[in-house]
Amino acid sequence: MEAINQTHRPGHPTPAKYIAIALILSTITLMEVGVVYLEGVGSMLLPVLGVLSATKFAMVAMFYMHLRFDHRLFSALFVGGLFLTVAVITALMALFGVLF
Repeated sequence: MEAINQTHRPGHPTPAKYIAIALILSTITLMEVGVVYLEGVGSMLLPVLGVLSATKFAMVAMFYMHLRFDHRLFSALFVGGLFLTVAVITALMALFGVLF
């Protein structure tokens, strides 16, 4: 039986990279909180928060869930489900008249 190699695989993030990603995610979270308190944002609040949240979601999925380093089929299934969810939510918002 072949021994399992426990060394760092090329392409996978180092601990320093994980810390950098965590700092980026924290910064985006602070931006989300700050945007809520800005006056004059008005009708752009939900789209801005949506983009910031989607960015955080993508970073977590790519790095912490390791989708960036797995087979592309897993990423396609994950992103396909995400697009389907966004489409259903958008359709429901349009149906009930709450679309921006």
